[in-house]
Amino acid sequence: MREKRIRVLIAKPGLDGHDRGAKVVARALRDAGMEVIYTGLHQTPEQVVEAALQEDVDVVGLSILSGAHMTLVPRVRELLRENQAGEIPVLVGGIIPEEDARELKEKGYADAIFTPGSSLEAIVACVRDLAGSK
Repeated sequence: MREKRIRVLIAKPGLDGHDRGAKVVARALRDAGMEVIYTGLHQTPEQVVEAALQEDVDVVGLSILSGAHMTLVPRVRELLRENQAGEIPVLVGGIIPEEDARELKEKGYADAIFTPGSSLEAIVACVRDLAGSK
């Protein structure tokens, strides 16, 4: 019997129009043998969660460069919980100040945070760990 492939949703919530980093991460996850669903730009938290539920993903990855992470990430987590999917890990990447990253993690909104310069190997390993602990 084949082992189930890890399914990861990569989403660009909010008004941020820069998706190169999200696409690079999506490609690295795909190359690591994961199934990646990329939602595209300008997604609402509701659209992100709807896609995560429909696609039955193991991990949700949010790419945010717009500075709206303190609004968008908690809203995605809240919607996941409202839909009985609060156990799905949420990984966040982008321009996240250290203080905000600490708060997002302490309050349970984000399971992991990666900022520019993070290695793709570290992101892949983190997604594997998060999917295994789901």
